[in-house]
Amino acid sequence: MKIAVYLGSFEGHDPLYKDTVKKLGEWIGNNDHTLVYGGSSIGLMGEVARAALSKGGRVIGVEPSFFIEEYDQEPGVELIPTEDIAIRRTKMIELSDAFIAFPGGIGTLDEISEIIALINLDLLDSPCIIFNLNGYYDHLKLLFEKMTSEGFLPQKCLDKICFAESIEDIENFL
Repeated sequence: MKIAVYLGSFEGHDPLYKDTVKKLGEWIGNNDHTLVYGGSSIGLMGEVARAALSKGGRVIGVEPSFFIEEYDQEPGVELIPTEDIAIRRTKMIELSDAFIAFPGGIGTLDEISEIIALINLDLLDSPCIIFNLNGYYDHLKLLFEKMTSEGFLPQKCLDKICFAESIEDIENFL
């Protein structure tokens, strides 16, 4: 299975993020899945890629050219350069069978929001997982529940989103 993982180029303040993203990458590699990610070698992106590679996993990085010029690339990653962020998002969707949002910033939120929008429009029928590590996405979950209770998000869409608390939850959902 090709699994897109959306996450940041920063590590965050809590070491739990770095430790857990390594475990996620190792899980992907150990289970013969392919990691599809944003292509960077820095922050949590680099950590998940190195972890998957360390376990013999295949790793595909989809990265805009302007990032490729700015940062070193991770050896062993199959790099797909794109012209811009929009093309990167589209290519990652085309390549992936499942989608995971790890704790991250605005880019991560943007990417997983597009997946949820496509699911809501019945244009994508793939597992969508929001890794709610240490309650990171609790407020987003509450927002989605509010959208549903107020009639702006169908329950059937919300039912297709897994808020996972652990890698075991992810594995069980997939």
